[in-house]
Amino acid sequence: MDPDDLRRLERAAGLATAADEYADVPAEVEAQVRGICDALPEVTDNPAWAGTQWRVRKRTFAHVLTVDFADRPVTVLTFRSSGQELTALRESGLPFFRPAWGADAVGLVLDDATDWTEIAELITDSYRVVAPKKLIALLP
Repeated sequence: MDPDDLRRLERAAGLATAADEYADVPAEVEAQVRGICDALPEVTDNPAWAGTQWRVRKRTFAHVLTVDFADRPVTVLTFRSSGQELTALRESGLPFFRPAWGADAVGLVLDDATDWTEIAELITDSYRVVAPKKLIALLP
């Protein structure tokens, strides 16, 4: 991914930009993310300007969307992180990137090489960043 594409991805993954910048999230990707999120306590999903967001109480902890580049669509997951993991993920380079929103947000490009076990861990950790302590205590 060239630097201009990465900047556009960072912006589009975090902001409601022109509707023509987005494409539908592949059904199998949304189903994978939904399965992970729905297994967590008191989660709701909401359609977003692009893709779907998952929330606990009114706080978003995961958002999947597809940015429509001229040569191909790119599907991304944004989530929350904290501490050393936040720094490590943001500095590790692609498939991770820093979206244009949130002090604790991380973006991740989803593709054929995506490790869904890792995604489940990242989403669960993101949930822990925003969920109330009594809900976090229900997690294994």
